[in-house]
Amino acid sequence: MTENRIDQATYSVLSALPTGWVGEIVEDELVASPRPLAAQTRAAFMLGVELGEHLDPRRGGSGRWCFLRAPELHLGRDVMVPDLAGWRRDRVSQPPQPDEPFLTVAPDWVCEVVSPVTVALDRVRKLPLYAQHGVSHAWFIDPEARTLEVFQRLKRGWLFAGCYEGDALVRSEPFPNFTLELGSLWLADDTLVPLALAAGR
Repeated sequence: MTENRIDQATYSVLSALPTGWVGEIVEDELVASPRPLAAQTRAAFMLGVELGEHLDPRRGGSGRWCFLRAPELHLGRDVMVPDLAGWRRDRVSQPPQPDEPFLTVAPDWVCEVVSPVTVALDRVRKLPLYAQHGVSHAWFIDPEARTLEVFQRLKRGWLFAGCYEGDALVRSEPFPNFTLELGSLWLADDTLVPLALAAGR
């Protein structure tokens, strides 16, 4: 039922985007973003590993959460692809099936790993929509600034709950019993130049 509310002509264009682009439908507008660079990919991957080991049963964690990397979310008329998303197990008892092309249940938590190309989209356009669709917690990671910002949804909108930087040890909602070593998300300084050179070849 949720899928039928999405403009199918726009969705067909989204589905036809070339490899290397991430397509989303934000307030009926198709938005295409290039795939994340190495620093963003590293941050999203490492955060997923850390959370999975502590909270996802498939990684030996407590079993309280189910996490997905870059899931396609069909929420009302919007199609959004957060870098990471998590669902509490008391809301989603079983993980999505491998052949499910998209999800229609809003996550409890999303994380966007921003870049200069996506920061305005993530902060200005998508964040209000996440609240509208019932997401309770949002994290923004900026690998260039090496920061993590935490937001919690209240009745009036998003509450800015905290900002962490560098190598801080982070304990924050919605994972109060999990300690994140923020420094583990960043590329080592000596890898930045070789990766940049390799990308330019």
